[in-house]
Amino acid sequence: MNVPAFTGGQKLVAGGAAVGIAGLALTGLGAAFDPRRALFAYLTAYTFWTGIAAAALAFLMANEAAGARWYVVVRRILETIPGALAALAVLFLPIALGMKELYPWAGGALHLDPKAVRLWEHRHAWLNTPFFLLRALLYLVVLLGVGELMRGFSLKQDGSGDPGLSLKMRRLGAGGLPLVALAITFAAVDWQMSLSAFVFSTIFGVYWFAGSMVAATGVLVIAVAAASREAPLEKALNPNHVHSLGKYLLAFTSFWAYIAFSQYLLIWIGNLPDEVPWYLVRSEGGWKGVGVFLILFQFVIPFVVLLSRGLKRRLPPLVFMSAWILAAHYVDTYWVVMPPASPAGPRPSWMDLTALLGVGGVALAFAVHRLRGHPIVPARDPNLAASLSYEPLQ
Repeated sequence: MNVPAFTGGQKLVAGGAAVGIAGLALTGLGAAFDPRRALFAYLTAYTFWTGIAAAALAFLMANEAAGARWYVVVRRILETIPGALAALAVLFLPIALGMKELYPWAGGALHLDPKAVRLWEHRHAWLNTPFFLLRALLYLVVLLGVGELMRGFSLKQDGSGDPGLSLKMRRLGAGGLPLVALAITFAAVDWQMSLSAFVFSTIFGVYWFAGSMVAATGVLVIAVAAASREAPLEKALNPNHVHSLGKYLLAFTSFWAYIAFSQYLLIWIGNLPDEVPWYLVRSEGGWKGVGVFLILFQFVIPFVVLLSRGLKRRLPPLVFMSAWILAAHYVDTYWVVMPPASPAGPRPSWMDLTALLGVGGVALAFAVHRLRGHPIVPARDPNLAASLSYEPLQ
């Protein structure tokens, strides 16, 4: 299969960069008047987009480790999503600089709750600024390093056609997956769970990963739909590929719901004073409505809709559901991150939107820019022929 290099996307890169820079600038302007609120909006946006990039990397590695063939036609697009991690690593800088506004253990607002102070002091060996920053660097290096290796092997195969590179990708997918899983897990604990002293969950990292995986699959569906309008993906993609993407969207939606319920159930049964307050603040006042929204809009409605086999085999309805799930996942991230800044309930701000567009615009522009100049389908992958004729087992 002769696949020319991808030369499109100029408008997407330019538009994404313009929106991203404007969004970051406006969020920075807002920080001049309300730095704490601006930083919480930025942290919400950052964990939303970084979680998607990290989950897409894990999805790519899992498919390689399993020797999956069906996804080869969409693999290059999937590789592009974690390609944004280099830009996201740089965008961590505002969080590093604003730690005292975000994290009470870093020196802010410790006087407000003596019990919380004692808990944070007990955890000081882990929760201290130098070690936090060192761990953040380690997480980003692991995610970025593994992602670049996977992408490098794939692009190198475009030129050489060496089937041995497929074996290297499979070995890296299997061997590197535990490192990526640990990086995602501990990043969730550091960046989100440590916002409050009153939570300790051994599956919190899985909760962030599960929600991010649903969103990453949604991003993949939207990107595939956009790319399928033109050659070569227009002819390479068939309804069975689309069906598989839809089935993953349904499976990961169910997985998120299972993890969310499991975490809630375990903390409710334990009824420990160091854990229950995290859920109490999110189940009272204005946050209670957000929790109900998530149950309905991030699980019940997508689950029921995605049960339809016919719908899962067509891109337009899958794109709609993917956009729906992305919006619901942002609300989920907001529900996790924002209560320490506004315990009484949601306090929406224009900075929430500017931060979301700022981080997302820069990440999108960077990822698409890196795709330009490379084939959008890995034409010399030895499994491409099997992927083009893919039919699932009945």
